[in-house]
Amino acid sequence: MGQNGHNSATAVAPTPMPRKFLRRWIPAHKKHLDIKSLNFMRPLMSEPNLLHLNRHSVSVAMFVGLFCAFLPIPGQTLVALALALLLRANLPISIALIWITNPLTMPAIYFMTYELGRWLLDSPPVGFNFKLSWEWFSVQGRAIVAPLVVGSVLTGLVTGTLGYFTIHQLWRWHVVRNWEARKRRRKTP
Repeated sequence: MGQNGHNSATAVAPTPMPRKFLRRWIPAHKKHLDIKSLNFMRPLMSEPNLLHLNRHSVSVAMFVGLFCAFLPIPGQTLVALALALLLRANLPISIALIWITNPLTMPAIYFMTYELGRWLLDSPPVGFNFKLSWEWFSVQGRAIVAPLVVGSVLTGLVTGTLGYFTIHQLWRWHVVRNWEARKRRRKTP
């Protein structure tokens, strides 16, 4: 028998919510409001979804972070910050997901998105003889930009949408599973 008089062999312990798991790494909301250098952001920081963990804010943060990770631009963090503020998504998760594209993964990711864009636009392949000059950027850069942007935006939209629905459904499944475990514990004598 367990502490509550339940048979511990038949009771199923609920697993911690994703929110409890993620709280270990995300600082408390109150901590940010108390930092004097962030006083100019106090109106924005008072929005609860920006730092709270709930199904909506985490799912939208997954979309924002994955979408921005595939954008072939400098300043992905600023775009993710703006989208997270606009869509009321969790800021730390939105910004952390951008690091999917890092100096190690960028060449492979952008090459694949370029090839996808080239295939979608039916563009001829461009010989890649990189030379750091204005002439190279004006001639070959123009031929690369359109397929790269189309492939990257499409890949970002698809992976962001898949991430949104995956987190949304996993969160829901987790909550339902915990509720069912509580019901079983209450029914066991």
